[in-house]
Amino acid sequence: MTDLDIARAARLKPLEDVAAKIGIPREAIEPFGRHRAKLDVGLVPAEDRPQGKLILVTAISPTLAGEGKSTTSVGLTDALSLIGRKTVLCLREPSLGPCFGMKGGATGGGYAQVVPMEEINLHFTGDFHAITAAHNLLAAMIDNHIYWGNALGIDVRRIVWRRVMDANDRALRSIVQSLGGAPNGFPRESGFDITAASEVMAILCLASDLDDLELRLSRIVVAYTRDRRPVTAGDLSADGAMAVLLKDAIRPNLVQTLEGNPVLVHGGPFANIAHGCNSVIATRTALAHADYVVTEAGFGADLGAEKFFDIKCRQSGLSPDAAVLVATVRALKLNGGVDKDSLDQVDVEAVRRGAVNLVRHIENLRQFGVPVVVAINHFASDSEAEVELVREIARQHGSEAYLCRHWAEGGQGALELAHAVAALSDKGAAQFTTLYDDDLPLFEKINTIATRIYRAEEADADPSVRAQLREWEKAGLGHLPICIAKTQYSFSTDPALKGAPTGHVVHVREVRLSAGAGFVVALCGEIMTMPGLPRHAAAEHIRLNPEGLIEGLS
Repeated sequence: MTDLDIARAARLKPLEDVAAKIGIPREAIEPFGRHRAKLDVGLVPAEDRPQGKLILVTAISPTLAGEGKSTTSVGLTDALSLIGRKTVLCLREPSLGPCFGMKGGATGGGYAQVVPMEEINLHFTGDFHAITAAHNLLAAMIDNHIYWGNALGIDVRRIVWRRVMDANDRALRSIVQSLGGAPNGFPRESGFDITAASEVMAILCLASDLDDLELRLSRIVVAYTRDRRPVTAGDLSADGAMAVLLKDAIRPNLVQTLEGNPVLVHGGPFANIAHGCNSVIATRTALAHADYVVTEAGFGADLGAEKFFDIKCRQSGLSPDAAVLVATVRALKLNGGVDKDSLDQVDVEAVRRGAVNLVRHIENLRQFGVPVVVAINHFASDSEAEVELVREIARQHGSEAYLCRHWAEGGQGALELAHAVAALSDKGAAQFTTLYDDDLPLFEKINTIATRIYRAEEADADPSVRAQLREWEKAGLGHLPICIAKTQYSFSTDPALKGAPTGHVVHVREVRLSAGAGFVVALCGEIMTMPGLPRHAAAEHIRLNPEGLIEGLS
């Protein structure tokens, strides 16, 4: 059976019953169809309640072999529930870009899925569309302000607010807009990013409530005047209308696992070009109503986990109790130099060579004072010798590794991992700390991430980039954390450099200020904030069958 077949065969519970598991009252649930709902967080207060344990699920560097971070998050949630722990899973919402591009769906797989799978992977509750609309409304108001006289004195050469859309479209990375004569405004260069990279997305995910959302929106820097003064969304009086478009999107979405456990799916920033975490509101709501909250951060631990710790936890005051590092034998073989067509063949030495990537991630997670366990996401081709080697290597570096069969067995296949994670979280061994202090200069923060997490020789940047960082420091923004945008496939900026490279240089080609979200984005290497479709896009295989059911969504 395909993932879609399994999801369709599931007998879903009424959402009122799912919510009741964690004490959320019926009146707080606003149905969005039969098996999706928004939560009115005003009726499920997170204040003055005992807080559950926060568990981060992250992974080794992603490969074509797949790691299964979302699948493991679901399996762990179901397994914790099976051993009597009241557990909530907090995930990000899928973007249509990857769904129709390379990745397909993003709701787990096999018998460790979040459902309803089709609705979540497609338009869900419209949050992405609301974010896109709010973002592009601001873009329209910038151009409209200039058209009607430009009272703020915006320098049209220094407009930094691009438009967004929730699709992969490389042709829109760089455009010339407003052609066609005077009625259409002033022609200028611009471009599109994908919605997941929008600062509005980041703001929605980091805001503590609707008031904080509107305040953050007002701080968005959209352009500069000729004398380099920043112009904000608040200066354009756009923040109120943007907040109106987002008033429902800011509410977390409630769905369930195949085993009927609650999942809050909310927000969807990518971790390679954005901060890669679900919303603070969803996480806080879950922590106030569960013994354990499982959440994931995008891509490998060098990207998603670092940003979870240094951006989300720093801004929200959240403190994780444990981390789960997902790995597969197949992915370690790829890191060890095995061709993708030979991954089913037993090769213990390739696992040993590739395990340097696993070790690097274990070491990096420890820098944040968070205890780590390794989840080996099982594939049928895994040999006992290969699995035992992964266990041995993890143990040599202070972590225990657990073989997990949740894809095939659901929560029952991750019971050993659940017991270990619960015991580790309850032990209270975490001594969480961020990687760098607020008062470190901006470029030194970049260099700290590059040298301590990516193990580069150094970070470098053109003089213009360094000058821009100094300008922001003079403007009182030097305290902001850094959001590195780089390839997810390597610790370096070269996606072909596997394993655990050292001695490379991380070149910062551009920096962008996200004053509303509260961080500085550093674009490194050839990473793009508008992805392109692969040679054979997932969209080629997605269609409706004669019965009107979706096929090809995975």
